[in-house]
Amino acid sequence: MSTANLAEHLQRPALRRVHPVPLQKDNQVFLGLQDPCMLYPQMMVVPPQAFQVMQFFNGERSVDEIAGTLKLADITPLLELVKKLDEFGLLWGPTCESLEDKKKADLQASGAFAAGATRSLGEDPAVIRAQLEKWLDEAEDAEIDEPIAGLVACHLDYGRGHPVYASSYRTIAKAAKPDRVVILGTNHFGLGDGVVMSDLGFESPLGRMPVDAGIVERVRAQTGRKLFVDILDHVPEHSIQLHIPWVQHLFGSVPVVAALVPDPVVGLLSDDGERLGVDDFVSVLGSALAAEGGRTLFIASADMSHVGPAFGEPTAVGDQRRREVEAHDRAMMKEFIAGPDQLVARMRELKNPTRWCSVGCMSAVAKLAKPSGVELIDYRQAVDEQGNALVSSASMVLLA
Repeated sequence: MSTANLAEHLQRPALRRVHPVPLQKDNQVFLGLQDPCMLYPQMMVVPPQAFQVMQFFNGERSVDEIAGTLKLADITPLLELVKKLDEFGLLWGPTCESLEDKKKADLQASGAFAAGATRSLGEDPAVIRAQLEKWLDEAEDAEIDEPIAGLVACHLDYGRGHPVYASSYRTIAKAAKPDRVVILGTNHFGLGDGVVMSDLGFESPLGRMPVDAGIVERVRAQTGRKLFVDILDHVPEHSIQLHIPWVQHLFGSVPVVAALVPDPVVGLLSDDGERLGVDDFVSVLGSALAAEGGRTLFIASADMSHVGPAFGEPTAVGDQRRREVEAHDRAMMKEFIAGPDQLVARMRELKNPTRWCSVGCMSAVAKLAKPSGVELIDYRQAVDEQGNALVSSASMVLLA
C-alpha cells in the first residue's frame, strides 16, 4: 500500500493527547485510547505494540520514515493504524477539527457541561444532600463571624477530600445566597495554556447550575474569543465540577462564572495574542463584576503539593517526606496570606519544588476578592498506603 494518496495531515501524523487505559479480553491485554474531550462516541482499542508505534506520531516524521525506523517489511498495518486514529479524531487535522466543531455545537445546544466527576455522589438528590449534610456536620465549626468573600478548598475526589470541602463550606453554610459564584480551577487535561472560561452552565446530580450570562457577555465584549477558544478543556476537567453540588446544596441554583487558570509562574507558551494570561483575565473579570454589581462568592478549587513516585520522585513518601512537604506548604500558605503576588514571586524563585498545581487560581481569586484577611481553617495530606502519591490541600476563607 502506497503513502502517495494519504491526506496531507496523515503524511506526518501528530497524535492528540490520549490516556491509555488497560483493558483485558479473552486473557489478552489491550489499551483503550481515552480522549479527554470525548470527541468520538466510542473508544478506540489497540494492542500494546500499536501504542508503542504511536509514540513516533509527533508530526515530525513521515509515515515512510517511521516505517523505516521500525524496519517494517509491510507498511499496510501502519497505514491502517494512522487512518483509524484519524477516524476517531485522535490525530491533529481536519477530522479532529470537524469533531471539535460538532462537540462545541452540541454543548452550546445543551447549554451546559454534563455531570462528570460529581456522578460519584450517586443519582438520588435526597441521598446526596444527606451525605453532604453529614460531611458538613462532621467538620469543625471555625466560628468565623466576619463576612466571607471567598473560599479556598481542594479538588480531590470526595473520598479523600470531603473533610477539606466540608470545613470550607461549613463557614458559609448560614450565609445569604450570593448573586453569583466565581469558581476558578486548574486545567489538568486540556490544551489551552491561557485562561479558559466557560460560557456554559454545569450539570450535577442536583440539577443545572446556569452560567452568569451577563458577566460572560461583558467579558466577551472586552476579549472576543480569547477566553473561550479552548472551551472543550472543561469537558474532562473535574476541578470546577466537584464544587457545584456543594454550592447547590447550600444556595440552590446560583449563576456561575467558571474558568480554568494556568500557573502564572510558567506564563503563556506562545504570547501571540490568541489567549489571555492570568493578570489580564483578572483585570477584565474584575471590571465586569464591578459593572454588573451584586454580591459575588469566590472559590479557588486548589490542591497544593504533589509528591511521590506517581509524580516522578524516586522514593516512596515516608514520614520525613510528609514533614518536609508540610513545612513547605505552610511556608507557601504564609506567603499567600501575605498577598497573592508574594506567593507567585516565591514560587517563581523556588521553581515550585513540590508541584503545587493551583498557584494560578489561588492568586487570581485573592486578587479578585481583595480580602481584608485570610484565615487557615484546615490542612491535610492525602497519601496512599504504599506512599506512591501525596497530595496536600487546605481549607481557607477570604474575609470580606
